[in-house]
Amino acid sequence: MSVPLYQAKAELFRTLGHPVRIRVLELLQDGPKPVRDLLAAIDVEASNLSQQLAVLRRAGMVTSYRDGALVMYALSTPDVADLLAAGRRILGAVLTDRDALLDELRAGPDR
Repeated sequence: MSVPLYQAKAELFRTLGHPVRIRVLELLQDGPKPVRDLLAAIDVEASNLSQQLAVLRRAGMVTSYRDGALVMYALSTPDVADLLAAGRRILGAVLTDRDALLDELRAGPDR
């Protein structure tokens, strides 16, 4: 029995629901990186990063391969970067709307 599309989408967004995973995806937008570079850029324990990378791999959002002694990670598709960019635009719009509402509240009594 196949999973309904809305459920698959919910799983995808749950995968994005962790700050370390988002940061990894952001860092990989510039191209493949070895684990050591990801670890240097993200303030987490190596075991935590490993767990988060495994979640992203299982979800199909990143791929990994060996380059000599290094384990490299890359975005599985440029669409992942597009999704992050869309999230940034949506967040910007939401925060802008909240700022406008806050300004209106500070302006004084309801009219």
